[in-house]
Amino acid sequence: MSARDLVGYGATPPQARWPAGARVAVNIVVNYEEGAENSVLNGDALSEGFLSEMVGAARHSARAMAMESLYEYGSRAGFWRLHRMLTERRVPVTVFGVAKAMEANPAAVEAMLAADWEIASHGLRWIDYQDVPEEVERAHIAEAIALHTKLTGQRPLGWYQGRTSPNTARLVREEGGFAYDADSYADDLPYYYRGQLIVPYTLDANDMKFVALNGFTEGEQFFRYLRDTFDQLRGEGGRMMSVGLHGRIAGRPGRARALARFIDHVIASGDAWIARRIDIARHWLEVHPQ
Repeated sequence: MSARDLVGYGATPPQARWPAGARVAVNIVVNYEEGAENSVLNGDALSEGFLSEMVGAARHSARAMAMESLYEYGSRAGFWRLHRMLTERRVPVTVFGVAKAMEANPAAVEAMLAADWEIASHGLRWIDYQDVPEEVERAHIAEAIALHTKLTGQRPLGWYQGRTSPNTARLVREEGGFAYDADSYADDLPYYYRGQLIVPYTLDANDMKFVALNGFTEGEQFFRYLRDTFDQLRGEGGRMMSVGLHGRIAGRPGRARALARFIDHVIASGDAWIARRIDIARHWLEVHPQ
């Protein structure tokens, strides 16, 4: 078997058969990472330099106070703005929760659980695992599952590391307890790879583009891109759309308003199955078993 699959479903993707005849399955993801990023307070050699308002920020061997405060906005204010917006609209949500971040804010975890949001694992720490030794990453995966279980009352069924290593996917398969792995951007539909269900994620319909040099500069661009993505997939039918959010990014007021407009557009269409990622995974496992 090749190490890569460059063919996929090709010209004939399967009929998704989403519930109630929906044209598109839409999954809203809130990434919860704040407090688990690189910091000398967490024993790291350097401060964080990724996914903040300070694009291309220098990394320091001492505390970076501005960077810390940008991340803190996500847990202190942005998360709660997103939580209010989504719960008021009764939108099902998947959280990609970093275990150490959740441990630092039990009130946020309680709010996720009370809203019946799925909490998938986003790993133990919000760090880059590209060059982390395999045995260390394996231990981090096990610790993430144990801590997640302690904090939420059940083990995670979904996995998304985000900043992966070449070993991550294999280690997740070997762990054996995940219904799906989201560490892929390779398709608009779930698929199987070496026995593991993959429910691919997105980096384009994602608020991270606000803090990238090639990204959105204001809310209207974000709204238009999300709307056009949804409308294109709606026209094709039988596709899945992921939307990636962060409290410290989309939780800012001007961006949150654009997100609200998009969610209202999806609801008004009448053609969307807005679902948690685990529900999409269970549907695929039942309707399209490998």
